[in-house]
Amino acid sequence: MSGTPGLAGDGPVVVVGGGVVGLCAAYYLAQAGLPVEVVERRGLGSGASRGNAGWICLSHSTPVPAPGVVRYALRSLGRPDSPLYLRPLPDPAFVRWLWRFWRSSTPTAFRRGYAAIAELNRTTFELFDGLRGAGVETTLTRPGMVHAFLSPAAARHHLALQREMADGRYPMPDEVVTGDAARLLDEALSPRVRAAYLVEGEGVVDPEAFARGLGEALAASGVKIHEDTEVIGFRTTEGRVTALRTAQGEIPCAAAVIAAGMRSARLLSSLGQPLPLQAGKGYSFSVALDPAPRHTLYFGERRAVASPIGNTTRIGGTMELSGNNNRLDWRRVVAVALASRHYLGHWFDDPDDLVGLIRDPWVAGRPFLPDGLPVIDRVPGYGNAFAATGHGMLGVTLGPVTGHQLTEYVRTGRRPEALTPFRFDRQRR
Repeated sequence: MSGTPGLAGDGPVVVVGGGVVGLCAAYYLAQAGLPVEVVERRGLGSGASRGNAGWICLSHSTPVPAPGVVRYALRSLGRPDSPLYLRPLPDPAFVRWLWRFWRSSTPTAFRRGYAAIAELNRTTFELFDGLRGAGVETTLTRPGMVHAFLSPAAARHHLALQREMADGRYPMPDEVVTGDAARLLDEALSPRVRAAYLVEGEGVVDPEAFARGLGEALAASGVKIHEDTEVIGFRTTEGRVTALRTAQGEIPCAAAVIAAGMRSARLLSSLGQPLPLQAGKGYSFSVALDPAPRHTLYFGERRAVASPIGNTTRIGGTMELSGNNNRLDWRRVVAVALASRHYLGHWFDDPDDLVGLIRDPWVAGRPFLPDGLPVIDRVPGYGNAFAATGHGMLGVTLGPVTGHQLTEYVRTGRRPEALTPFRFDRQRR
């Protein structure tokens, strides 16, 4: 063990974080023959992984900072029903983050980020197939994604942009289906939908069940899992992390992987390497629809989504930049429901009815860096500490490839080429 690059001593590699990204890292590290332990503050899959839309997709794996997004956010001031809601905070760090976010929203930066994610994503579905073949209950199905619009012009514009960005990396349709025929792509769509197109092969998982399946596979392979255990710091010696400090005592380690979502910022700061993470709050809820969607759905003008998960439809949306908190604002839940009604029909009559109709209203702060890309790298100044955080809305999609690539890095000590755009030190440029 001590001869393996990136490791120190004969202890385990300890992964901090029991969301999809952390669990995937632990899975591939264990598959590589390394002793592994997982430390999770609450229960596995209980954070930002739990209530998201479960998309496993290529066509929507893009950085959030994009041309025009800042102007769109500024228009949301004072409008909590906006798909992108910005609530300014009297916090210099938040202001700096927004300034860097704006600097990252140029066409050049967006294209560079998109290409980096697309390259990282190349083996995503192969890795999911491998997980399923190894007995992991991924719950993945690939029904395809229908992009629905109220306006044919908006649909054609969106398809043209997506075809340009795809650049042959994955199949895109040639044309938009318009008029009454648009509804034939999915029977759940309402008559108000006047244009749509289907991206075949896009997938969806039940993210909570996927995390549970990973946890069961880890336990079966002998990985020790510490739930309800919060890491509060590290013991370090000469540029090495030698133990994790928790309220229950120390956990010795040969290496540490910090994949703790928003909590990663505090943990990295304790190592003297802060990351400017901000919570992009997302909302979702589940509802029984008849007819229920057969595909994942993207509601173009309103930027909301729907996914068939189990025997319910999960509807989600919004990006709320209002600080690092998980407060559920019921107005945002209502806004998502009202947005969906344009595309799914009047599945409710009055917002007051929603309390009795929807199940499991959920909010979580997804970790975002100003350029919209994750960090997947060795922590500067430490030979055996690694970070995998900042995945934003792409944690479930990018979980397996993050874990697979990071395992190669830990095992060999050499950064895989696909991880170069996700370096830690890019935040200091």
